[in-house]
Amino acid sequence: KTFIPDYLVRKSNILDKFGKGRLYSARVPVTIQHRSPQSATYYENKDGAKIVKSSHFDFEYMLGRKITFFCMAQGMPRPEITWFKDGIELYHHKYFQVHEWTEGNDTIKSKMEIDPATQKDAGFYECQANNKYAIDYRAFRTDYAMLTY
Repeated sequence: KTFIPDYLVRKSNILDKFGKGRLYSARVPVTIQHRSPQSATYYENKDGAKIVKSSHFDFEYMLGRKITFFCMAQGMPRPEITWFKDGIELYHHKYFQVHEWTEGNDTIKSKMEIDPATQKDAGFYECQANNKYAIDYRAFRTDYAMLTY
């Protein structure tokens, strides 16, 4: 699984009024060209899974404390949410729990908790919502805070 940014950085070499070149960079939105009309229908389906609310994407945690991430997705049929760390699907274990609850016919909320947090929990997390029409995801980067006395 690869992370696709919402923006690309485009660099240009532009001459100023004195004829000197200057390097400028700008963030431009990523646009995806669909290969076929069928793929456009799939990816832009109004009933496709969409994450409508989620945690912030950068998070610094304290060792020994709890890490919590949240995702809320909508779609018809109601999406399923799957959690990943560094591209690998996460499964329940003693220190990792996922709580899910539904709202109405089309919404699911998912909260992922790690307690207690260790150095090994630093990394790149994703929540992925999917149904038969689309897949959507949000990414979160975590690192632990070093306390100095």
